[in-house]
Amino acid sequence: MNDFAPTVGVASTHPANMPEDHSALPVWNAENWFYEDWPVGQKIRSLRRTMAEGDSHLFNTLVLDIHPYVQDQMFAETEGIFGKRLIAGAFVFSAGLGLVATNCVNAFSYGYDRLRFIKPVFIGDTIYSIRSNLDKQPRYKEMGLIRASYEVFKGEGELVLYCEHLQTVKYRNPADFVGKTEK
Repeated sequence: MNDFAPTVGVASTHPANMPEDHSALPVWNAENWFYEDWPVGQKIRSLRRTMAEGDSHLFNTLVLDIHPYVQDQMFAETEGIFGKRLIAGAFVFSAGLGLVATNCVNAFSYGYDRLRFIKPVFIGDTIYSIRSNLDKQPRYKEMGLIRASYEVFKGEGELVLYCEHLQTVKYRNPADFVGKTEK
């Protein structure tokens, strides 16, 4: 167990363009934490998600992925090296990160590093993700840079994907970082 305070669901925005009693309610999965609130070393685990046939087909259709390994059952069974159809790696990446994503209104995606598809995921496999807060550094006048790893597992702990997500996050008090930023 870690000793970190939770960062998910703790605080949220309070929009003025709705009834006051509605605005006062916490918004599910929409936080307003700042750079200073982001605890290095914290880990969270997602719920599990079974990668269904229909979801795979919809994703492939949306992104125009018609590779025979993900779209052609006959090819996959007779000519493919796995003997069955795969879930597209881009879908494993999207779903895996989505499982532990938060909607922090102060954070902005900066990019991904070290993305690796380690093992195949097949239709019917169940995945879950673990996000680990790796490090943070002051970067810009108004925002710092944070880095988290995402590990996506299938079944009972078989690692299938790894990547690191970089995000810029607004400072609560930018004056605290004067002279400490890179840019």
